[in-house]
Amino acid sequence: MVRIPLTPADRERGERLGAVLREARGDRSIGEIAALAGVSAETLRKIETGRIPTPAFFTVAALAAVLDLSLDRLPGAAESVRAGRT
Repeated sequence: MVRIPLTPADRERGERLGAVLREARGDRSIGEIAALAGVSAETLRKIETGRIPTPAFFTVAALAAVLDLSLDRLPGAAESVRAGRT
């Protein structure tokens, strides 16, 4: 299977998603949130740092549920993070 290279926009979107998740996690540990979501701590760490810019939908959904984030609001939240950096 050939993987299509990510564009700079894809990478930026992944970084924004990671920032939203990191902010929602707050003081809670990566290990705690990852365990509750059923993903590895390393996976969550990579998502939060943008090293996995396109995580699977079900991974994002599980993390959103644990972090009490609405999937409907994630794109807007990611845009807010972007606006805050400019």
